Amino acid sequence: MLGAGREVGRSAVLLTWEDEESGILLDYGIAFDDQDRPVFPLHVAPSRLKVVLITHAHLDHIGATPFLYISARPLTIATRLTLVTGKLMIEDMIRLSGYYIPYEYPELVAMLDNSKAIDIGGIAEINGIQLEALNAGHIPGSSMYRIFVENKAILYTGDVNAIDTRLVKGVDLSGVGADILIMECTYGLFNHPPRIRVEEKFVETLKTVLEEGGNVLIPSFSLGRAQEILALLAEKMPYANVYYDGMARDILTIYLEHSEFINRIDLLKRAHTIFNAVKDSQTRKKICGEPGNIIVAPAGMLKGGPAAYYVKKLGFNSRNAIVLVSFQSPTTPGRNLLVNGTLTGGETTIKAKVFWFDFSSHAGADDLLNIVRSIKGLEKVVLIHGSEDSIYTLGYKVKEELGIEFYAPANGEKIRL
Repeated sequence: MLGAGREVGRSAVLLTWEDEESGILLDYGIAFDDQDRPVFPLHVAPSRLKVVLITHAHLDHIGATPFLYISARPLTIATRLTLVTGKLMIEDMIRLSGYYIPYEYPELVAMLDNSKAIDIGGIAEINGIQLEALNAGHIPGSSMYRIFVENKAILYTGDVNAIDTRLVKGVDLSGVGADILIMECTYGLFNHPPRIRVEEKFVETLKTVLEEGGNVLIPSFSLGRAQEILALLAEKMPYANVYYDGMARDILTIYLEHSEFINRIDLLKRAHTIFNAVKDSQTRKKICGEPGNIIVAPAGMLKGGPAAYYVKKLGFNSRNAIVLVSFQSPTTPGRNLLVNGTLTGGETTIKAKVFWFDFSSHAGADDLLNIVRSIKGLEKVVLIHGSEDSIYTLGYKVKEELGIEFYAPANGEKIRL
């Protein structure tokens, strides 16, 4: 394990054979420490890699990948949409955190120049390795990989979700066979509430705030979550004055250009047509100075971006609301606001109403167990990308209820499968 061993983030799994002279790298992402500095996975010699398989464009799965291109030119495989959105995400990280990153823009270019796109459902043979890309249900373009090596089928999920959303259909592995499953278990401890109920309460809350003469700020992840919220609003509140800002604009445009990856492209097209993209500071000031607006803006944890600006403009009016729709990591401004009602530092109390809704794009505990149950011929399960509590709670359920052995490797640990 190079990353995501008994932790969430910086996914990086290296598969090697008996001679350990070559290997397959499954994702190569980053995490962020308490000071918001990028933390990279353990090192791997790029010259050893037969192929790098990237599941999706969130930085905790792709963010370290250009580092491999300083000294070598391994082949990277991902869906076309993941490569396009991954470029945008990494460019943004270089712009914001370049001082702490051990690569520069030329390495990103080298990664893209040495990448090959694979379709969801596509089958390929790469450097003597057979693999298949399957829908992961996480965000548009996200894939899992089934890899055939030494008469074994290994299925690596990356991040996975089991429910249909407006952006992507949930994972369906019924009838899929594998000997070994490497699966994330971010939410191995608990289940998410029914999405339909979450959406109902979300819309009710927004309507109430608007009827009382307030504005609503919805801080959202720029990749996936913002567009999911815009599609929901286009369906349920098409009459509302909705604005979207920051990189959420660029991702929406990219999704419209890659409609084959979107479950309800009609709703995204409607959102693009009827809602308003914020492109300048004058518009930001205008919509903050008048009531009755909904603003969707990154960053989802309020660590920066336009959302941080809007909080300062809207957060001190009790008629307004800040509606969080993303996971809030410890030490982030969003978590501090949710728990303490203050901006980071604790010196300024927010008067706006604060809400949080569970729009997670990860499978909950029961869905993860059902994913394991649905795979034919499964012999072993490797659980990663979760806290120790999540991993072992889910792992013992897998062992006791399904009779399948599980492994929980730590970073730096090798296991023989």
